[in-house]
Amino acid sequence: MTNETWGQVRGELLKAVGENNFTAWIDPIVFDRLDDRTARFHVPTNFFGSWVSQNFGDVILRHLISAGVTVDRIEFSVGQRLAAQAVNANAAPQTREPAQGSAPAAAAAAPTALASAPAPSAPLRTGSADLPGATLNPAYRFEDFIVGKPNELAHAAAKRVAEGRDVTFNPLFLYGGVGLGKTHLMHAIAWELRARFPEARILYLSAEQFMYRFVRALREQDTMTFKQMFRSVDVLMVDDVQFIAGKTSTQEEFFHTFNALVEEGKQIIISGDRAPVDMEELDTRIASRLQCGLVVDLHPTDYELRLGVLQHKAERAMAKNPQIRIAEGVLEFMAQRISTNIRVVEGALTRLFAFADLVRREITIEMVQDCLSDILRSTDRKVTLDQIIKTTCDYYNIRQADITGSSRARAVARPRQMAMYLSKTLTSRSYPEIARKLGGRDHTTVLYGVRKIEELMSVDSQIAEDAELLRRMLEA
Repeated sequence: MTNETWGQVRGELLKAVGENNFTAWIDPIVFDRLDDRTARFHVPTNFFGSWVSQNFGDVILRHLISAGVTVDRIEFSVGQRLAAQAVNANAAPQTREPAQGSAPAAAAAAPTALASAPAPSAPLRTGSADLPGATLNPAYRFEDFIVGKPNELAHAAAKRVAEGRDVTFNPLFLYGGVGLGKTHLMHAIAWELRARFPEARILYLSAEQFMYRFVRALREQDTMTFKQMFRSVDVLMVDDVQFIAGKTSTQEEFFHTFNALVEEGKQIIISGDRAPVDMEELDTRIASRLQCGLVVDLHPTDYELRLGVLQHKAERAMAKNPQIRIAEGVLEFMAQRISTNIRVVEGALTRLFAFADLVRREITIEMVQDCLSDILRSTDRKVTLDQIIKTTCDYYNIRQADITGSSRARAVARPRQMAMYLSKTLTSRSYPEIARKLGGRDHTTVLYGVRKIEELMSVDSQIAEDAELLRRMLEA
């Protein structure tokens, strides 16, 4: 491979990634040598090389192979800036010079100047006047996110993306039930990226906002501006993607936006209440694309995580209200009794501090029982997977070992499917969690079981009656 070959490849890359990306990321790269099927390049900084490797590495490698270069991988190392400019001057393809001060020029130049900066302390909106995003919550940062076993993988993946290092997954898809920390992690990623790379174009918004802007663009017959706006970002973050499931036109545009950004090596981060495969009305092409990256489940909270959240929030609240005292054992009692999501746990603590401040009394277990009686009663009625399995086995007169075993006999298979249906309708557990509880099955088996019972209930009155009786027994 020669500099002439690299010059030809650069011309193809200009067409593939667009002028802005080429000027910002490809143009400063200098070919060094081909060594043992590895193409080696010089870049201005280590971060620059890391970013190019992450976002454009596959594109560069593909075009090198297309040009007939015998190469398996590419590597970047820091080279001399002046040498880079000299070599690139000889091999650079002709590009149109953007107007000075124009918006596209500013967007293109922004990534080359990425540098660390302190995170802003006030709320901000992602994007700019021409790229409006949702307001970020200043309380939703990594330092305020309590890590436990149920969310440690999601937290680690989010941190990795936010640090701008090489990642092997794009998109990052976070999913889980209400109040488990998906939105917190999304905001934390945006804050961290803003702090590290203040000039990057980061767009965070909900799927509902995406749909609203698309519908408005259709109404105003200005879809081209919409496409250009969403496809010019460096990082796209979409919260609650399940909102667009079933909305055909919006899904179609989201799919094309997704593809365009992936092709350009841009980072995409998405959240939803279920795994892509479990969103029945989500376009199969989108579900397939989402599963190409890293799909991470935020599991329901456990005692240790709830206690950690309560201790963290209590310390913050007591720093602001030093006159308030918490009796020994109160936080442990709350973590044990309030076994729902983090949002409910935080809300309960906020209510306690407000009450204690008004009555000027220490927070005791008795105050918790009195002030949070409604939350405690609601938690007491919570149905668990173990209860569902036991009640179902008792109702059909079979052993629990049978329902979690491998038998496919009708006398066991139908009750097992009923347990799957009840688990999905009466709890917030995901299909994979239910599958693990019922003998370590595949989550698609649970999905099939739930759908089967739903179908039978509409045509078989006995199945419908069984489901209703079991529901009443479990909720009694």
